[in-house]
Amino acid sequence: MMWIALLLLGLAVLLLLYARRTRRRNEPPLDKGMIPWLGHALEFGKDAAKFLTRMKQKHGDIFTVRAAGQYITVLLDSNCYDAVLSDVDSLDQTGYAQVLMKRIFSLDLPNHNPESEKKRAEIHFQGRALTQLCNSMQNNLQHLVTPSEMGLKVSEWKKDGLFDFCYSFLFKTGYLTVFGGEKNNSVALAEIYEEFRRFDRLLPKLARTTINKEEKQIASSAREKLWKWLASSRLDRKSEHQSWLGNYVQQLQDEGVDAETQRRAMLLQLWVTQGNAGPTAFWVLGYLLTHPEALRAVREEIQGGKHLREEEGKKNTPVFDSVLSETLRLTAAALITREVKQDKKIRLSNGQEYHLRRGDRLCVFPFISPQMDPQIHQQPEMFQFDRFLNADGTEKKNFFKGEVKVKYPSVPWGTKDNLCPGRHFATSAIKELVFTILTRFDLELCDKNAKLPLVDPSRYGFGILQPAGDLEIRYRIRS
Repeated sequence: MMWIALLLLGLAVLLLLYARRTRRRNEPPLDKGMIPWLGHALEFGKDAAKFLTRMKQKHGDIFTVRAAGQYITVLLDSNCYDAVLSDVDSLDQTGYAQVLMKRIFSLDLPNHNPESEKKRAEIHFQGRALTQLCNSMQNNLQHLVTPSEMGLKVSEWKKDGLFDFCYSFLFKTGYLTVFGGEKNNSVALAEIYEEFRRFDRLLPKLARTTINKEEKQIASSAREKLWKWLASSRLDRKSEHQSWLGNYVQQLQDEGVDAETQRRAMLLQLWVTQGNAGPTAFWVLGYLLTHPEALRAVREEIQGGKHLREEEGKKNTPVFDSVLSETLRLTAAALITREVKQDKKIRLSNGQEYHLRRGDRLCVFPFISPQMDPQIHQQPEMFQFDRFLNADGTEKKNFFKGEVKVKYPSVPWGTKDNLCPGRHFATSAIKELVFTILTRFDLELCDKNAKLPLVDPSRYGFGILQPAGDLEIRYRIRS
């Protein structure tokens, strides 16, 4: 019992010393919160956007908060994101990612090289490879929206929730395109989608370790089933070595990863590739259905492009592109996180310099700045479908904060050195689904006066936001 008492005493001393942390010269404002050790953890996890907005109003564009024993510096000056995040010597992006992989996917990849993975992925998501991937995606989507596949008679009305309607279509399309297999088995596809949704609903709780026993069992069961399906679908693929997925598996093998870990890594890639497109399509269609002027403008653009070749008609869509950019501005809410490996000095765009302390964590949250910054976007909480259009109908690229031009009016895909390699494929898939729905279906709200649901605040930090409710729709395939 003596050693236990000594251990507890030692921990108490360490906690006391850690709690006594004070702000050093030139460090960001320090806000430890009222609760020892825990600090702001509860408020941060409950609604990150609300909490960090309050901290920004209190402290400005940079500040340090305490959360569950960790000191987190939050940077909200979007004009210096590139310069700060490009320093890979002082800022490590793998440490915290490893923690999340273990918590969420039960996956351990200690020797994994994300930069190498990104470079390999870029080969398969640009140029001719991207064209082939998009063609495959389009074919799979057209297969899924046939009356026989949907179990619908032509002109027969069906009711559904818009979120599940969009998410299921794009998930199944993406699964067939990237992972292959199950093409002629709609029952299996539906089961895979349902298990993925069970897992995805619990993902924030897995990441924050706030999951209860019953939820943990549900998540574990879903993971096991998905691992099994994903491993078998990979074995079914032809020319595996030529695909992005095959290249990823080859990288894991080169790093000495065993077969079981490779199997688990498939679920990580399934979520990375399919976890955001469906929710984005929901918000796009949701905003269009609840904003008749925007829907009318997009329909007119689609109609106007019918005289062009199909490929040209889908490229020249400034109105839809503005709708998508505005949707992403309102719903893309990833936290970009780095571990501070050594003391570092950073300079804000106003010239002010601050010191980051080794061992702390750095977070960038573009959702607050630039995306919801009222000095950059007038009425930022409002959906304005033409926000990213000039008066002449061309794409608007220049946005200002006061007299200073901002580098990014929105950051849905990451910053310069950290852009998502699959962004062009994801954009193509979302556009293909929306255009298909608007041209091949009659789609309307069950309640003409319905409003978009509020966002689920637990999803802040995990990519595209998801709704706390849904929009009830009815639809039919046109004759």
